[in-house]
Amino acid sequence: MTYHNIPPVFDKNSKILVLGSFPSVKSREVQFFYGHPQNRFWKVISLVFNCECPQTVEEKKRFLLLNNIALWDVIHSCDITGSSDSSVKNAVPNDLSQILKNSDVTRIFTNGTLSYNLYNKLCLDDTGIEATKLPSTSPANAAWSQERLVAEWKRLISQV
Repeated sequence: MTYHNIPPVFDKNSKILVLGSFPSVKSREVQFFYGHPQNRFWKVISLVFNCECPQTVEEKKRFLLLNNIALWDVIHSCDITGSSDSSVKNAVPNDLSQILKNSDVTRIFTNGTLSYNLYNKLCLDDTGIEATKLPSTSPANAAWSQERLVAEWKRLISQV
């Protein structure tokens, strides 16, 4: 069993929550979300908000909070091989109530299919908030170019 080791990023002003599935091996090593250099999350989201791409963990946290974005993952613990979403088994969800009770989050977006499916299966009954599935920023999602990802993720702007 592998456990999630990165705390959520949010504050009382957060309006949207973006949920991934589970941190990659690299993200767990660097102790922050989307830590693998090939993951396009930070590039995409900075283009969506027309900002410089944050580089350091502190810059990334500041970027999220300035744009009223909360960030976490659906899964608290699971059996996983490497970083492969397709290998996830025995998923136990994170408790999202700490974010929802202490922020203004009214919309939830998922980064990819696994996070969307697991959110609906494990979290929706507790939160009561329908999630919107966005295409994964993972390099494994090669069918989506960065330009297509940015266009789809721009749906975030109208929520903030």
